[in-house]
Amino acid sequence: MKSFLLTGIIGLMFLSCMQQSREKTSNSTVFTGKAGEVKLIVLAPGHFHANLLQKSTIDQVNDSVYVYAMSPDDAGLNQYLSAIESFNNRAENPTSWQEVIYTGDDFVDKMVTDENGNVVVLAGNNKNKTEYILRAVDAGLNVLSDKPMAINRNDFLLLEEAYKNAGSKNVQLYDMMTERYDMLNIIEKELINNPDFFGELKVGTPEDPAVYMESVHHFYKEVSGSPLIRPAWYYDVEQQGEGIADVTTHLIDLLFWKCFPDQPIDYTRDIGSISSTHWPTDISRQQFMQSTGESSFPDYLHKYLDNSTLKVYANGTVNFDVKNHNVSLQVMWNYQAPEGGGDTFISTLKGTKAILRTVQNKEQNFIKQLYVYKAEGVSEKEFTENIQQVVTKIQKRYPFVTVLPTSNEGEYLINIPAENREGHESHFRYVAECFFKYLVNRDMPEWEMSNTLAKYYITTKAVEVATELKINND
Repeated sequence: MKSFLLTGIIGLMFLSCMQQSREKTSNSTVFTGKAGEVKLIVLAPGHFHANLLQKSTIDQVNDSVYVYAMSPDDAGLNQYLSAIESFNNRAENPTSWQEVIYTGDDFVDKMVTDENGNVVVLAGNNKNKTEYILRAVDAGLNVLSDKPMAINRNDFLLLEEAYKNAGSKNVQLYDMMTERYDMLNIIEKELINNPDFFGELKVGTPEDPAVYMESVHHFYKEVSGSPLIRPAWYYDVEQQGEGIADVTTHLIDLLFWKCFPDQPIDYTRDIGSISSTHWPTDISRQQFMQSTGESSFPDYLHKYLDNSTLKVYANGTVNFDVKNHNVSLQVMWNYQAPEGGGDTFISTLKGTKAILRTVQNKEQNFIKQLYVYKAEGVSEKEFTENIQQVVTKIQKRYPFVTVLPTSNEGEYLINIPAENREGHESHFRYVAECFFKYLVNRDMPEWEMSNTLAKYYITTKAVEVATELKINND
């Protein structure tokens, strides 16, 4: 009788353990949308994007957040924790995050063995980011990663492996493409995909591309009268990535999303003729100290020094064709904007019936504005009728959008009032909510995966081509 009871107890214990094991496995791969089921793991935070996902409460996200980092003295970790504390302590709509922190040289291994969460968030130093993505996926964890997910050829191959393994592990891997939630980009996408107004995207040539985008940023900025402190590694292209491996990720994503919506882009057959150049931004020791708070250049930056000037390969051009349409991109990083200046952006998309141009410059008070022009061969009468019709259609969903002729002949402003544009920081919540829906519905479209790989194939190949070109020229 005792033996039977003992066997029964052992059997019950075994069944209980099996049930707990199934629940643990289930929790990491199956989501229903219920409150608190998303358990975040923040791995090696080093960029303020890591904390923006937690700026507001999302019902599906558990208040307990597990954080893994190398050292308790890590500047990125402390910046992240300081931001979370401010969210928790603010007077209006405070959050209630409970941060569980582990630091140590084995922090990645510890994350894997602890099995505390089910969604890994990555936003920080990019040197090992792709390795972390792969480790998390192989551990059966979903991954929501800040850009760039890959900064060189080896990273791209790891990312490709991570996507392949994500399929077999039944987990999701997603890139934080926040620019899709910018209202101007949403309206421009509507215009491009109205064939009566835009026609078709032109093929263009390498010299006169169908799509041109130019983005200018600055290392040193002041926010509310205080300097934005950059980590020293931000100036190391082996850790941050070159400009053409970083900023261009958003530009290429918008290109695919707007001009080829819901279309899978296979980098092995749809991308061709990649050419690129790059050049450095000169950073003096004084400028480096001013923007980082460091007293000297760390050892890992010495290889970029020319006498006492730091050469940062943050600038570049990328030219390629996608589905036989020619595209040209340019990204530049200056140290500081001129007095009264700011970041700038220009894009031109050429259709057979209309041309769309986005400008963010001094004339626009450094706020992006969208202008439209008629294409060659289209009459002014036809164009004005088409633009009124497309805006009327857009107004059914976005009633605040209007069209206004400017003082420049043949130019029309697609007017999107400032009060109907949310700031960049709010877009992170929308990215997260979209990702969490994919976790529940298991319906992430094929184009999300193929287009992400195509994007990073272009950026990492561009770095490779630009580097080879410089070596040959030297």
